[in-house]
Parts: sequence; structure tokens; C-alpha cells
Amino acid sequence: MEEFVENIVNIDLNNFQQVMLEASQQKLVMVDFWADWCEPCKNLMPILEKLAGEYASDLILAKVNCDEQQQIAMQFGVRSLPTVILVKDGQPIDGFAGLQSESEIRTLLEKHLPSPADNLLEQARQSLADGDAQQAFTLAKQALDLDSQRADIKLVLVEAYLDLGRLPQARELLDSITMVDQDAQYQSLKGRLELAEQAADTPEIKALQDALAQAPDDLALKVKLAVQLQQAGRVEEALELLLAVLQKDLAFADAKKVMLDSLNALPAGDPLASRYRRRLYSLLY
Repeated sequence: MEEFVENIVNIDLNNFQQVMLEASQQKLVMVDFWADWCEPCKNLMPILEKLAGEYASDLILAKVNCDEQQQIAMQFGVRSLPTVILVKDGQPIDGFAGLQSESEIRTLLEKHLPSPADNLLEQARQSLADGDAQQAFTLAKQALDLDSQRADIKLVLVEAYLDLGRLPQARELLDSITMVDQDAQYQSLKGRLELAEQAADTPEIKALQDALAQAPDDLALKVKLAVQLQQAGRVEEALELLLAVLQKDLAFADAKKVMLDSLNALPAGDPLASRYRRRLYSLLY
């Protein structure tokens, strides 16, 4: 299917099928039925063109001159001008007749257009498919900040957490999903999380934890354990240990470098990064 360079098109019998049937599978089509002699049509068109410019990635404005395209106007059963009909997947889904304000038309469009959260979620899914878990995390986190109750966004964020090895955060988010939203994707991610949690409790971590229980003030053991926890995706536990070391001795071995490396490895927008960076800087300055 040919892509429209502009998202404002004049409709005739030649391109009717391409726009109404094919393009409407990809975007919402706003069909404006107008005529030269119709004064309200002339007042409405600049509003529709402005909105089409704003929503260019999701909306096509299709203009039908009813004097020239009577067959198309008849097919849609247009009785008065101006009439605006919204078409999606080849079907009329909404519309209005007569002149309406920009805010009224915007409200109507927003019922049928993807929300900003939807667009971010789609990009996050694509990033996961491309193997870029950090970017997926950042996008899904932005989407969740816009709409904090949506289970579909939470599940994509859980998947990004799992890909990043961030198991406690994945667990916390998964546990917040209510039973009504616990679908097949939820069950799949839950199984994956449980396997990862079992694998994250490594023999090395257990041995270092046992040693630390015997010598709780051993800073070198704490740094070693922090490195192992970091590698197992237990980032918050690792950062907490490193911070405890630096609170005792700001210049101890490479604790500061390990902590900064851990913080820099976190994806953009991760609240852990800002929280622990603030706490580290309060020690440094």
C-alpha cells in the first residue's frame, strides 16, 4: 500500500478505496464532507486541518467535495453539510453534523486515537523485540507514569526488568497486578521470574552472606557480596551494601567506583538511580 506523504487528502473515486479501506487499517480517517457554497464548512475546515497537523502520526483528514463527489456523499448517507465521519478499519465509527468547536472535536478524536501511553507502550514492545531492554524499560516506565493502573504496561515493564536481571523490582510490580488481569502473559512472566529467583541465590552469594554473618564489620566482604548481588540482578541490595561501606570509609578500596559503575549501568528513568545517586552525593559533598 502506498504511504501518504501528507496526511490531508482530497477524496475522489480513484483514491476512495485506498484511503477508506486500506489507510484506515493503519490510521483513523476523519472524512470531511463539504461544498464551496457552504459557509459553516469554510469555518470548520481550518479547525480540522489544525487537528490533522497535531495528530499527523495517527490521523488522516480526507476531504470530500460533495458537489464533485456526489456518489461518495450518497454512499455515506450525508444529508447536511458540513458532516464529519470517522472511519477505522473500513467502517464508520463516529462523527457529527454541523459546526463544532475545536475542543469538542478534539474530545471526539481522543476517544478513538491512541493515547501517549499507548504510543510509548508500543515503542517499549518494539525495543523488547529488538533486544534493547534498557530502552524498553525507559519507555514502559514513562508510559506507567502516565497511566499507573494499566496491567498491560506493567507486564511490559516486568519483562524489561527480567531482561535486565532486576528481580526484586519485577516481583514487586508483578505482585501489584490484580487477579482480573492475570492472563497468559502474566503466568508466563511469573514462571520466568520464579526460575530466575531460584538461580539468583547462587552458592557464591550464600557463602559470602554466611561469612559476613560471622564478620559483620568486614568491608571487603561487603564489597565482594555487592558485586555478586549486582551480577545476580539484586541491584538494590548491592547498592545498599556499597553505601554502608562508604558510610564507614569513603575511600575504601574500589567501593566508590563499583557503586558509580552500578548506578551508571541502570537504565534512564530508573528511580533507583536517582535515589542512590542522591544518597552517594550527600556522602561525597
